[in-house]
Amino acid sequence: MPLKSTMKACRIKVVPFSNSHSLKPMRKLFPVPGISVVLPVLLFCSLSFGQQIPVGATVPQYSDKDKAKDNPKDDRKPDAAPNGAAVDLNTYKVGPADVLMISVWNEEKFTGQRVVQQNGNITMPLVGDIPAGDTTPKQIEVAVAKALTKYVVKPLVTVTVLEVQSKKYYLDGLWNHSGEYALAVPTTILEAISKAGGLQEFANPKKIYVLRGDKRIPFNYKEVIHGKNMEQNIHLEPGDHVVVN
Repeated sequence: MPLKSTMKACRIKVVPFSNSHSLKPMRKLFPVPGISVVLPVLLFCSLSFGQQIPVGATVPQYSDKDKAKDNPKDDRKPDAAPNGAAVDLNTYKVGPADVLMISVWNEEKFTGQRVVQQNGNITMPLVGDIPAGDTTPKQIEVAVAKALTKYVVKPLVTVTVLEVQSKKYYLDGLWNHSGEYALAVPTTILEAISKAGGLQEFANPKKIYVLRGDKRIPFNYKEVIHGKNMEQNIHLEPGDHVVVN
């Protein structure tokens, strides 16, 4: 409501007080003594001051920076992708074609990816070949650090498996997701089936088998999921083919 119209509506007419004037009409509206005069004055003051801004005062304004504070954006960088395959660095045995990340602290010339050769070795600059096949990443760290002592004082070495290429199993037939899978950690037949998303609609769950070389190892999916004959749920080995028709 505009200030001008408010003040006009609340204008008070002041007249000299005399004995001829009577306060009875006001006392009917305001039975408390003295309030008939005080209340209109207070009402006028509250309405008039409520519509004004004190002289010299500044109206707070939001800048773009203030708005950014009120609505902060998460400008953090997204978490980095996992720096390696999901293997146990203390137990996984490295094999040919595995891709390793060799990191030597503060030594860029020795840091980089290395592929395990068919003879089980990896090749490092200046150092030459270092045996890595059939050993764990932790054991490789020790071997690399020992070989680098000729060139680096107390080398700090970290070995990570980026890709598991030496150990794989295969799912053939009527699986939801057939194909090759890295055998990075110990995996049972049932776990392999879960990773494949289960069987297709017309697959026979009682006629599954593992083809291991020239052996056929039967597996009854129906029995295992009901807790029967659990001994048939064996761990897979590199090169195994799990087949369902």
